Amino acid sequence: MGYYMATAETPSQMADEGRALLTETEREILSGERDVSDNYEYKVRSLVRNRIKKRFGTDVTILENSFPEVYEILEMEVCNHRTESDDETV
Repeated sequence: MGYYMATAETPSQMADEGRALLTETEREILSGERDVSDNYEYKVRSLVRNRIKKRFGTDVTILENSFPEVYEILEMEVCNHRTESDDETV
């Protein structure tokens, strides 16, 4: 069983487009693709939760005011996801 830091990224991963809300490592851990201890998964979940709670709103406001075309993409993705989720529950 391997243990990895949630924020560790290789230069090739960083050279890609980067991350949206999650790092590649966080995606792997949260989706169950990477085998980590329950304690480490809890830490990753806590890290992601805190990042969203503390920084996401500010980032959205900055995008809305300073980079409106990306804000529109974000808004469309969130709204489309919400619509798809609502359709699944009906």
